[in-house]
Amino acid sequence: MGDAPQDVGRVVLNDPQAIRYWTTRFDLSVEELTEAVDAVGDDVAAVAAYLNHPA
Repeated sequence: MGDAPQDVGRVVLNDPQAIRYWTTRFDLSVEELTEAVDAVGDDVAAVAAYLNHPA
């Protein structure tokens, strides 16, 4: 997995390194990650719950 982003409590979609980290961590595409963030916001726990994935 890539280096963790500075704020591991938020899923940031405007940083390519953070996008690589989160797509790898949650094992999903950029599109799926974007959909999750659009649906529940950028809080990692909310995104993980939406994806039914441990935070």
